[in-house]
Amino acid sequence: MIVLGIESSCDETGVALYCSERGLLADALYSQVELHEAYGGVVPELASRDHVRKLVPLIKTVLDDAQLSRTDIDAVAYTAGPGLLGALMVGASCGRAIAYGLDVPAVEVHHMEGHLLAPMLELNPPEAPFVALLVSGGHTQLVKVEAIGDYEILGESVDDAAGEAFDKVAKMLELGYPGGPRVAALADTGDVGRFTFPRPMTDRPGLDFSFSGLKTFCRNTILDHTDDDGHIDQATKADIAAAFQEAVVDTVAIKCRRAVKQTGYKRLIVAGGVSANRRLREKLQAALVKERAEVFYPGLKYCTDNGAMIAYAGCQRLLAGERAPLSVRTKARWPLSD
Repeated sequence: MIVLGIESSCDETGVALYCSERGLLADALYSQVELHEAYGGVVPELASRDHVRKLVPLIKTVLDDAQLSRTDIDAVAYTAGPGLLGALMVGASCGRAIAYGLDVPAVEVHHMEGHLLAPMLELNPPEAPFVALLVSGGHTQLVKVEAIGDYEILGESVDDAAGEAFDKVAKMLELGYPGGPRVAALADTGDVGRFTFPRPMTDRPGLDFSFSGLKTFCRNTILDHTDDDGHIDQATKADIAAAFQEAVVDTVAIKCRRAVKQTGYKRLIVAGGVSANRRLREKLQAALVKERAEVFYPGLKYCTDNGAMIAYAGCQRLLAGERAPLSVRTKARWPLSD
């Protein structure tokens, strides 16, 4: 079965072709970073319009790269949520129309399930059961995975997601958009020991996260070291970025170790945009080796939003007999446990 996967939940247009027998055949991604950089964040209307412009050319590109024609497509998978409704509607309506025109089945894919399953695209994928950490701009969740499609939320952020906190701190430090990678790059040049930031909700039981207070602590530290003209020196910015990043990754690592101990599972999957953070990977490796547990990641190319993860997740659901109705349904909010 050859599945066309379409991802358009936010500011990246991702398209891929996945074969149930041969694996990933081709994928292409268009990022709207330059478009939204001037606004300091994603503008939903502009994102939707750009998906309209880029989606069909990307589909043609992956078909050409795989040396296939439209009639070789056996099914279509598209992100139905969560995400920006207008952006989701572009990918969902296009995917549903292609499936209808080719008279092939279609399937709705949960964006975060796509991230969760992205490590399965690697040469040595982990086997269920395992614990999954989904850490991105919109989500920070720990999920107990008994099997594909069998998910239980163990803990999640009660306010800002980790990636969202990174982006907001980037704005405070005037680093521009996208913020997460820029905070991480600046942190690499800073003195991590100069400031001590709190590790929120690690002094109590449970697996939920909270990064809003950490963000406020960071803001107050910036203000304390800003002069009367509103300036803060670059070295202090770097030290604050380093302290903030260390607090986030420490918090996440502590919670992941707890989740592994609680479930007794010896495998942790880490996926989502923040999973590319080098310091987070170092901390998780150190924390999980104490539990004799393995950590699995998708390739860096598949940490952020992409069509390959949607094509793979869709293929698994199609093989299990799932089909989408003719109507186009999208959800801005969609709990993974549903």
